[in-house]
Amino acid sequence: MTQKIDKNSIRDAYHDVRDDSSETNWAVLKYNVNMIVLDSTGSDFDEFKTKFSDEERVFAFLRVITGDELSKRSKFALITWIGQNVPAIKRAKSSIDKSAVKDIIQSFAVELQINAPEELQEEFIQEQVRRAGGANYGVGHR
Repeated sequence: MTQKIDKNSIRDAYHDVRDDSSETNWAVLKYNVNMIVLDSTGSDFDEFKTKFSDEERVFAFLRVITGDELSKRSKFALITWIGQNVPAIKRAKSSIDKSAVKDIIQSFAVELQINAPEELQEEFIQEQVRRAGGANYGVGHR
């Protein structure tokens, strides 16, 4: 069975996060009964981290500014969170549901599966995006 998904609101949030003129740099998608819906958007990473719990499955799209002092650019991460207390059947179904999310959220530098709060850190995510993006040629990188 294909997952029901609120395509319009998720697509709008996706474009908002991708828009460099927008302050919105993340969107969080959650399950509402049997449908994936846009839960929230925002710009504060500390607020972003509060959107994940051990009882939930969450998809998130995040803008990350990368580069060095010579060149800054926006890159994007697609994050799948499966809390530690999510039942096995729902864990398994998440990979199928992720394909429905990826039909809308199509452009990202890195895809991360995060299950532990210590990985849900801005520095960790930035490092994963940097690794996926290749070399930095700034003054500090000789």
